[in-house]
Amino acid sequence: MTPPRGEHIETWDLVIVGAGPAGAATALGALAHAPGLRVLLLDRADFPRDKCCGDGIAPHVLDVLRSVGVHDVTDGWTPLGRLELSRHEQRVTGRLARPVWVIPREVFDARLVERAVAAGAVLRRHRVSDVSWVGPRVVLDDRIEARVLVGADGAHSIVRSSLTSAGGGRRALAIRGYSPTPDSRRGRQIIRYGDRRQPSYAWAFDRGDGLTNVGYGEFVDDHRSPGGEAPTRAILLGELDRLLPGSVEDGVGWRAHHLPLSGWRWRQPDGPVLLTGDAAGLVNPMTGEGIYYAVATGVLAGRSAARALAAGSPAAAGAAHRGAVRRLLGRHLKHTWVASRLTRRPAVVDAGIRAAGRSQHVFDSLVEIGLGDGRITPRLTAGLASGLVAGLTIHPPQPDLR
Repeated sequence: MTPPRGEHIETWDLVIVGAGPAGAATALGALAHAPGLRVLLLDRADFPRDKCCGDGIAPHVLDVLRSVGVHDVTDGWTPLGRLELSRHEQRVTGRLARPVWVIPREVFDARLVERAVAAGAVLRRHRVSDVSWVGPRVVLDDRIEARVLVGADGAHSIVRSSLTSAGGGRRALAIRGYSPTPDSRRGRQIIRYGDRRQPSYAWAFDRGDGLTNVGYGEFVDDHRSPGGEAPTRAILLGELDRLLPGSVEDGVGWRAHHLPLSGWRWRQPDGPVLLTGDAAGLVNPMTGEGIYYAVATGVLAGRSAARALAAGSPAAAGAAHRGAVRRLLGRHLKHTWVASRLTRRPAVVDAGIRAAGRSQHVFDSLVEIGLGDGRITPRLTAGLASGLVAGLTIHPPQPDLR
């Protein structure tokens, strides 16, 4: 049904559904390119608001934000320089090539929204329930007309559901809370791999303020796979407490969330409707990390939208965004897809940990694949092969990279 045209429909150059990192970054990207655009940010919640997340902010995120003039989102928070990876008796602790930050989403997201509003975006609380078409333009809830629309509305995106060709993919389920930071976990990120559906792991990321972000996540789509029944809250918390003892008893703020994992190839339809972040199914299938993808694809979506609008061709935005994302992440997404398949085998996880303990290059490469835009290099492949061989012959002592 086509809604009537009338005075009750307001028109915007760019409407962004979802004001999290992907949506705020879209506004920032568009307004940095064309400051005069009329940009509307819609979100169903008021800010600040909490989201289920590991809260890790990789340096790549800050690189992207600096490109649109945002330099201060980490102010007041302590960077972390060390990462521990382990599975059973295999463990490596190494120094990160670049520090990461652990910032609660209620802080980080609110800061990004503030920067977007300061750049000229209009923020409005509104839950979108309908997406329809009026000629070449898109109308939300018979009230808001967009020359270009961006879906940044998360895993259950209503914008994505309006695009029949957008499709879905594999999913994971994670639960997160906050617990007091023991001395043994200060100043580091800890990842301990589990035994249920793979990839699965528990994490403990020190925020630097006396609390640690703790959680557990696992692949959930294939209910026929080894690992028993489908995950419940009790099972997820039980796995977290088994892998990181003491994390659950004093934990608060528990939230669970489905993660739409990236596949071999990313899809973006032609036309004036763009997808970013979780709404685009862009979540690292090996680690569940999604903030870098959200911010990076958000800025790209904003630029593509601004350029298409300036050229008088809003319908060209989709193809432009698809090309920009594939140039940035295309090969990386294929490599993370392969890596996620490999890490479903415990022997490969053990080999990776052993190899990372022997080589800083392997350690750094694994971090890049999991947190940024890294790839499976020949040196990394050789390191993994060496780690597999070592696992068949000896059990080296637990390494600690300095």
